[in-house]
Amino acid sequence: MSNQRNILFTGATGYIGGSILAKLLEHPKFQSFNITAIVRDAKKAEKVRGLGVKTAIGSHSDKPFVEKLAEESDIVIATANADDPDSADAVLTGLKKRFEKTKVPGIFIHTSGTGVLADDARGMYSTDTIYDDTNPDQIESLPPTQIHRNVDLALLKGDSEGYVKTYIILPSTIYGIAGHKLVKEGISNPHSIQIPDLIRAAIGRKAGGMVGEGKNIWPNVDIDEVADIYIKLFDAILENKNPGHGREGFYFGESGEHTLYDVGKRIAEVLVAHGLAVGLEPTSFTKEDVDKYLEGSYYLGSNSRCRSNRARALGWQPKKTTKDMLESIAAEVDAIRGNNVPVPVRGYPVKD
Repeated sequence: MSNQRNILFTGATGYIGGSILAKLLEHPKFQSFNITAIVRDAKKAEKVRGLGVKTAIGSHSDKPFVEKLAEESDIVIATANADDPDSADAVLTGLKKRFEKTKVPGIFIHTSGTGVLADDARGMYSTDTIYDDTNPDQIESLPPTQIHRNVDLALLKGDSEGYVKTYIILPSTIYGIAGHKLVKEGISNPHSIQIPDLIRAAIGRKAGGMVGEGKNIWPNVDIDEVADIYIKLFDAILENKNPGHGREGFYFGESGEHTLYDVGKRIAEVLVAHGLAVGLEPTSFTKEDVDKYLEGSYYLGSNSRCRSNRARALGWQPKKTTKDMLESIAAEVDAIRGNNVPVPVRGYPVKD
């Protein structure tokens, strides 16, 4: 691979992608990166170019468009959609064509999520099953029907065929309001999904809420710190440190754990302080609540437990804890009350 790195980036206008690209802009080797970001909106594309990043105006779901761009790239960093098999296939096809010409495997860093570990607990119990990203046999026990798994498996197949090295990063419940350069320029979304959804539901029903009894457990990670995983991995690849790829290339993003009850209780406490709720204890969502606020899905009541040992082995050292996550809820409430948080298209699984 030459000193000039041709990098294709998807998801620059998103919460995760924008945070990663902001860090790449500050990378000491940024001048050696030839980054092309796929951007749908022409006005946002112009702003991205103003930051020293090339743009390709179009959709990451346009297979011929993405395939050609991937074929011209040494590295692809995909953060746009964990559940778009056509986009992933286009990247893989493009990188395979590149390999046929260069005989050098391309690099594909893909964003999945710890939702792939989710069960259907509906808040009624926790689990003792904790997935370790240094245990590929355990990860391979996941059924192909799990959310995100079909795309993850397509990447693993490509890696096994030798034309690409795949690295799959799996963030958990991400929290924190992003405040980097791309947010300030109006390019990227500064907000997560899960906690804002729970806040909207609590404001709407005037009470903190949870699925079932809120006993289910999820990991959590700060937005800046999860973006650091990508940079640590990216640097290890550039420095030829041979980080694990393929079946050895899963990197969980977690720096703490919480129950859904913990989050519901903290939301209730903040809303009571604002005079927006009357009880300090969260209550179970009704079927009507789930349909109205969570797209009819009980996904937020699932268990998803893991340990990010592989990222830590690269030198990732998160400082934020579950305490920081709970403390971040007050700022999220303020943002939602100020109508600064758009309602996303979530696509939650596990619908009744």
